[in-house]
Amino acid sequence: MSRYSTTDVMQAEGVPAPDGSTVRPLLSLAGGGMACFDLAAGCTTRAVVHRTVEELWFVRAGRGELWRKQQGVEDITSLTAGVCVSIPLGTHFQFRAASGSALSIVGVTMPPWPGDHEAQVVAGPWRAGD
Repeated sequence: MSRYSTTDVMQAEGVPAPDGSTVRPLLSLAGGGMACFDLAAGCTTRAVVHRTVEELWFVRAGRGELWRKQQGVEDITSLTAGVCVSIPLGTHFQFRAASGSALSIVGVTMPPWPGDHEAQVVAGPWRAGD
């Protein structure tokens, strides 16, 4: 058994995420996991809150917006290549891709993603879908 793991994001299989984006799980260790999230141009995810994990996102490509709400404080952040954002535990969030520009985001989840039961759908500012 190898001490190290290696994967290629382009070869990772995409599966539906609870929010409606496509997730390609990459690697994980005891403290966290990494995945790539893709959202087609003009699409909007469902708003969710995580039960036990928090995340850091790095936008690889595309344009869009991220809504976050925690303890009555709301924020909408522009998502463009190179932007990094945090999603602390208990944050309601939703994101959407600009028309004509698909989003690709690398996310680190701490602790590792426990399964689809982790995300609870909540009310968000935008209608989900494409």
